[in-house]
Amino acid sequence: MSRARQPPLVTGISPNEGISWTKVTIRGENLGTGPTDLIGLTICGHNCLLTAEWMSASKIVCRVGQAKNDKGDIIVTTKSGGKGTSTVSFKLLKPEKIGILDQSAVWVDEMNYYDMRTDRNKGIPPLSLRPANPLGIEIDKGRFPQKDLEALFPGMSADFTSENFSAAWYLIENHSTTSFDQLKTAVVNLKKQANKKNEGSLAYVKGGLSTFFEAQDALSAIHQKLEADGTEKVEGSMTQKLENVLNRASNTADTLFQEVLGRKDKADSTRNALNVLQRFKFLFNLPLNIERNIQKGDYDVVINDYEKAKSLFGKTEVQVFKKYYAEVETRIEALRELLLDKLLETPSTLHDQKRYIRYLSDLHAPGDPAWQCIGAQHQWILQLMHNCKESYVKEQKGKDIFLLGNALLHSPMLDLDSDVRPSPIGHLSQTASLKRGGSFQSGRDDAWRYKAPQQVVFVEKLTKLVVSQLPNFWKLWISYVNGSLFSETAERSGQMERSKKNARQRQNDFKKMIQEVMHSLVKLIRGALLPFSLREGESRQYGGWEMKSELSGQWLTHVIQTVRLSSESLTALEIPNDMLQIIQDLILDLRVRCILVTLQHTAEDIKRLAEKEDWVVDNEGLTSLPSQFEQCIIHSLQSLKTVLDCKPGEASVFQQQKTQEDVCQLSIGIMQVFIDCLEQLSTKPDGDIDTAHLSVDVSSPDLFGSIHEDSSLSSEQRLLIALSNCRYLERHTFLNIAEHFEKHGFQGVEKITQVSMESLKELDQRLFEMYIEFKADPIVGSLEPGIYAGYFDWKDCLVPAGVRNYLKEALVNIIAVHAEVFTISKDLVPRVMSRVVEAVSEELSRLMQCVSSFSKNGALQARLEICALRDTVAIYLTPESNSSFKQALEALPQLSSGTDKKLLEELLNKFKSSMHLQLTCFQASSSVMMKT
Repeated sequence: MSRARQPPLVTGISPNEGISWTKVTIRGENLGTGPTDLIGLTICGHNCLLTAEWMSASKIVCRVGQAKNDKGDIIVTTKSGGKGTSTVSFKLLKPEKIGILDQSAVWVDEMNYYDMRTDRNKGIPPLSLRPANPLGIEIDKGRFPQKDLEALFPGMSADFTSENFSAAWYLIENHSTTSFDQLKTAVVNLKKQANKKNEGSLAYVKGGLSTFFEAQDALSAIHQKLEADGTEKVEGSMTQKLENVLNRASNTADTLFQEVLGRKDKADSTRNALNVLQRFKFLFNLPLNIERNIQKGDYDVVINDYEKAKSLFGKTEVQVFKKYYAEVETRIEALRELLLDKLLETPSTLHDQKRYIRYLSDLHAPGDPAWQCIGAQHQWILQLMHNCKESYVKEQKGKDIFLLGNALLHSPMLDLDSDVRPSPIGHLSQTASLKRGGSFQSGRDDAWRYKAPQQVVFVEKLTKLVVSQLPNFWKLWISYVNGSLFSETAERSGQMERSKKNARQRQNDFKKMIQEVMHSLVKLIRGALLPFSLREGESRQYGGWEMKSELSGQWLTHVIQTVRLSSESLTALEIPNDMLQIIQDLILDLRVRCILVTLQHTAEDIKRLAEKEDWVVDNEGLTSLPSQFEQCIIHSLQSLKTVLDCKPGEASVFQQQKTQEDVCQLSIGIMQVFIDCLEQLSTKPDGDIDTAHLSVDVSSPDLFGSIHEDSSLSSEQRLLIALSNCRYLERHTFLNIAEHFEKHGFQGVEKITQVSMESLKELDQRLFEMYIEFKADPIVGSLEPGIYAGYFDWKDCLVPAGVRNYLKEALVNIIAVHAEVFTISKDLVPRVMSRVVEAVSEELSRLMQCVSSFSKNGALQARLEICALRDTVAIYLTPESNSSFKQALEALPQLSSGTDKKLLEELLNKFKSSMHLQLTCFQASSSVMMKT
């Protein structure tokens, strides 16, 4: 099929560079007719279809995925235009590292920072990990390409927290345009920061100098006292006293500061608890946030929060964290069930199905949600198809009851629209066309719906249903096979590979699903149109229609066109041909049935042509009947043209021998019906013509006016008209019909023509013999009485004075036959006249041979009359009639004297002269005979 639109063309993208997940606006031409027309979108080789939002035929909004290529094209693919091209490209930048205190709109992986904050061996406070501006001067980002810097400093980094930190790289990247004076200022700032760290321990000592001085004074006083006493006693007593003083001082201090220290410990505990709550509020608030986001439908936020919580607290040993994490898992399990229910709901769009499958995949739902969705969609499509059938069967029965009620309420009148074989469909052809002897008034689509048989409307509805549902079903399977249903998270976790493996294992199961849908579609159509092709056990499940009469060929043609369009739509999905072969078999059976039904109905239509014979003869002696017959055949074959033509993937309707034989027999039957029609018209009187099968469409007050229009026609004249029609049929009509049969691919045309010609010739011979019998027998029968009128005797008669009246009377009767035939058809004159002359000459020969003896005058009289008749009809003589005249003359005595011969010649000339006017027809017809 040729596409109706041009391929998509991308002419702009804004912005034209960015990191992963950057929101971009794509502009161009022919970007699709709607969201469902958009089937592919890649940026730098990455599939961005899931995030794409179709705005118009010139605008699409999406987010850039994680692509491997740094720079690439933007390729848009649509159903109507196919794969497109791009005149612009997109540059994918590497994301910058985000500091702890930097604002960010996305979740940053904090595992590295978290580990560093909890490392007790390193006394580095968290805020000192990555200071925003270590030099303390204004940062001016340079425009040096990242690739050039990486090549200039291989293996190094501009991150000052990295082990491979390069100061030169950092200065080039952040201070490439900074002046030398500002760099001096930066050096001073760095020295100040270093001195502050070194002065930290000294400041601690300075704060406790007074305490050190007091302790030093007390120790000096004790030492002096000991030196002054100089005795051990004093030393012991002083030592004891000192201990007592210190104990009392310690107890007093404890008493004074116990309450203060208790409050301090409580405050520290509270502060620590608040720090924990503040530090881990994400986990503590997560259950409530999950509930709120589920209610709002923000499933992406829930999944991101869950992945974050799982990475941080999935393996924690802290009981509080375990408790709250278990609550999170409970909420997530409920979300899995909710998403699975939504996934299996019908009807649903392909976009929603993919979205729910991706959510369940990211939530690590058990089982295979994608396959469950495919199974649910399969069952739903089957249920829709059977529900469609049941609804139309019930509607058909309801219409039948309604029509029956109307028939009981109203008087029995013939309904012009009650024909069970209507002509071609109104919405396919807006012109009026012939309908079994009447005209079909094409109406609007609504009116057609009411007139169309219920089975035809059902097939349209059923195929539309399958064509609308099966593409999404097939696309869901394709997405399931290639793994495009899953997000990057699932791809990293290996779930996509497991899904692809499952898809490969379930290919046969899905093939059976498609085949089941195709079988149901085909059997439901067969149950409505070809119930005899179903098995006994399938009739109840797929049938149930009330088949009062079979559909006409025109309706079957429409059904075939509908099924063909459906097959083309399914083929466009790239469904394997072996799965669609059953539809091709159905189309073939429908085509064969349509041909047979059309030929059967054509035979019925031709049978009704007898009712249209008006017996009006044209210049060639023909009525309109042969032309009507030929037009009826041509119209029938033209209506089958689309059925006989083979679409891609279809086989010829004549590939089966049985079909060839059936079509050949029906074609012969059509020709034989018309031949019987001719015989019926030519042999039956007017009152015997069967008008019981007249179609309603030709019913009118003057229905029989044309048949009885010319009641003066005799049976002999009708025979002549029929003979003229037969002659034309043999020489023109049947040959033309044979050409049309061959043109439309019919098989066995020679057999059809041969059998039809033989039958036509037999009819022609019967009609001819019948006419000759009507016309020649009276003439032949009048010869013998005329010869022996007045007791005439060949042995005793006078000298001949001329041709006697009986022969003149016979010639007048022959002239009457000539006139009658000439009036109807000039071409029949030689054939009829030759046969009449044969009959007369044969009878005359018999009579002459029966005479025992002739007198001289009697022999002369007989020779005069035989010669007069022979010379008069000389142009119609045949070998048989010549032989008869010769035998008659041989039965006579030969003329012996010249006087007799002279007298014979004079009498013959006298006869021809006296009857010159009457004999002119024989002379005029000579030219006609010579031309024929």
